[in-house]
Amino acid sequence: MFTGIIQEIGTIEQLSSSEESMALRVSLPQLSKLVKRGDSIAINGVCLTVTTLTNQSVRFDVMRETLDHSMLKSLRVGQAVNAEPALRAGESMGGHWVQGHVDGTGIIKQIQPSQGYTIITLDAPDTVTRYCVPKGSITLSGVSLTLVNVTPNTLSVSIIPTTLSDTIIGRFRVGEIVNLEVDILGKYVYHYLEAKQVPTSNLSEEFLRNHGF
Repeated sequence: MFTGIIQEIGTIEQLSSSEESMALRVSLPQLSKLVKRGDSIAINGVCLTVTTLTNQSVRFDVMRETLDHSMLKSLRVGQAVNAEPALRAGESMGGHWVQGHVDGTGIIKQIQPSQGYTIITLDAPDTVTRYCVPKGSITLSGVSLTLVNVTPNTLSVSIIPTTLSDTIIGRFRVGEIVNLEVDILGKYVYHYLEAKQVPTSNLSEEFLRNHGF
């Protein structure tokens, strides 16, 4: 379990791919001193298991299922990635509950800088947007963010300068593919209402409030 609060920006050092998996080595000078073999680290929001620790680097094995449902398959040597270690008991919960199980990918559609914040709009599949509501939470490449607007095919989030500088979001460009994970609570609410045969086409804040959520 994670919180979506990035602890370090790592750099891809080595990639080795086969038909069924990919071996990934990431330079993580800080986190490599804090984890051990078998621990979990989220790389761009994907929960991966530490298989080997070397000098300031961490190695992971990524299975085909993960590659098929995330942007990890498009990583390249030298690329920067967000990294967060698994939440430990007693630590501060700064973001929201993040599983590290990516629900899909989005494509950066627009980046709008403004004074004090930046709005990023993404094209996203309805398999992701159906679980989203304005002011709800979403994880964008491992970063816990608050949704501003939601349509059946787009999402927008507001980014403060600190997040831009302390994560790879500040390096995003239009057309870039990013990992998306919706709030697990949204999934539970959606499937609960679906089981009760309550229409789920418009889960607005007012709708959820009127139904006791």
